[in-house]
Amino acid sequence: MREEVLFRINALYRDDFRVNGFIFGEGEESICIIGSMRGNEYQQIYTCSRLIRQLMRMEEQGRIKKGKQILVIPCANPYSVNTKKRFWTIDNTDINRMFPGYNEGETTQRIADGIFQKIKGYRYGVQMASFYMPGNFVPQVRMMKTGREDVELAKSFGLPYVVLHNPRPFDTATLNYNWQIWDTDAFSLYTTSTGSIDKDSAAQACAAILNFMSKQDILEHRGYEGYISRVVESSSFISLRAEHSGFFESHVRAGAHVCAGDELAVITDPYTAEVRQTLTAPVDGIIAFLHDETLAYQYTAMIKLIADEE
Repeated sequence: MREEVLFRINALYRDDFRVNGFIFGEGEESICIIGSMRGNEYQQIYTCSRLIRQLMRMEEQGRIKKGKQILVIPCANPYSVNTKKRFWTIDNTDINRMFPGYNEGETTQRIADGIFQKIKGYRYGVQMASFYMPGNFVPQVRMMKTGREDVELAKSFGLPYVVLHNPRPFDTATLNYNWQIWDTDAFSLYTTSTGSIDKDSAAQACAAILNFMSKQDILEHRGYEGYISRVVESSSFISLRAEHSGFFESHVRAGAHVCAGDELAVITDPYTAEVRQTLTAPVDGIIAFLHDETLAYQYTAMIKLIADEE
């Protein structure tokens, strides 16, 4: 393994901004895994750190295939992590809405460009992603529908779900979308958590990535094969929204199976503790997304369900 500074911005008053990469093997740029691009994506950094540890051991054992190169970038936004800000600390912009970047633009555009110039040549790209709303997910692989997505390839991770997503206008500036446009087979992996560490979910993600690399002949690995993935459209998720604001109290967890009529959560008045809304399952299915913050805001999706197959 060798560690390399992929991109740097010299700082006047504090330590330089650096994006570090960990490179395993030599030869063809086979796969790049990138973790946190937002300051609260601790689970994404942690997952990459666990993956780096496993790859170090595999490289020592000679299990990385000859002529294959693996790049892992645990964090693309250390400044925001250090200041506990989700987005860029100065202007609150999102690096993952700046791709493919512009080297003479605003700071986050230059960061996106600096990263993309280093990773756009990889055959496969995996982003440890988080959702734009706070919450927990059932583990899944997501792909943008650009016309270049490969569903069968996504199943190679062995995660429970492969989710296909029709890109909205702002999605065209994400890493996943631009990776695909530049001929990289790109996948977004969602683990259960974002702002807190879930060791079991991180281990599942690492196992999925190692299995994928084994199936693509990048390394020698024989692990748990995982699930036979179900393919679903993100537009088919059933959203349960808050009709009132208040405290959100959940009775379920992400990934749980529920039946129609089950009580999933309540929203209570923060002053009187009166139940203002009870959220119940409209169908049998899986909790795909669960809001994980204390406050519920009116009209916001609190829970997303994947209905059972008929």
